[in-house]
Amino acid sequence: MPVISDLKYRKAPKFHYFYRKEATMIHNLSNTHSIFSTFLAEIRDVEVQRDSMRFRRNLERISEILGFELSKTLTYTEKEVTTPLGTAEVVVLEEQPVLATILRAGLGMHQGLLNYFDRAESAFISAYRKHSTAENFEIHVEYMAAPHIDNRILIISDPMLATGSSMVTVYKAILKQGKPLKTYIISAIATPDALDYCKQKLPDNTEYFIGAIDDELTAQSYIVPGLGDAGDLAYGEKV
Repeated sequence: MPVISDLKYRKAPKFHYFYRKEATMIHNLSNTHSIFSTFLAEIRDVEVQRDSMRFRRNLERISEILGFELSKTLTYTEKEVTTPLGTAEVVVLEEQPVLATILRAGLGMHQGLLNYFDRAESAFISAYRKHSTAENFEIHVEYMAAPHIDNRILIISDPMLATGSSMVTVYKAILKQGKPLKTYIISAIATPDALDYCKQKLPDNTEYFIGAIDDELTAQSYIVPGLGDAGDLAYGEKV
């Protein structure tokens, strides 16, 4: 079936802008008021954070909305379907993406994306900070389960994009499964430093769908005001 050209890489005007006037596309949903802002406010709120089930659900809803906005940039195809009363000309997603997430904090966001891209294949990567000092660390990947990714759309989700190191390391690990046609990064909260670092290290056509951008990092590379440790808030504190 023919590709509908006017839907290919169609952008949502309210949600995109050129970050620091550069070519990398950063879609910051905080630029526009919507119910999304409520979900984002709740994952930051220390009172609401006491309810881990609500925290997980809000991460899921945030990624559902980010995924919906992302879907406007994908490619669609015409199709004819049979209804009880006749036939209808419709448009459907041409190809399901591969959904990748970083364990364990990314699981809630992954579920939100899977709710919408419900026939997508999934990739799971375990990555963690290995500290040499309180302020210095390297990212180590311990585990990866992923399908073939060569020439496919890849969406990587992680709640926090603090320095960008984890995201870049995970992307390089995924390349063992093939080179994606295009990569999308989805995150609830990011920093300018992380986005700049990812821009330097990831392909030029990478797009970012971000809930909010916080300007400050602590000496230990935690986002301020941020929201705390997303993995602990969703699944309990590590020991």
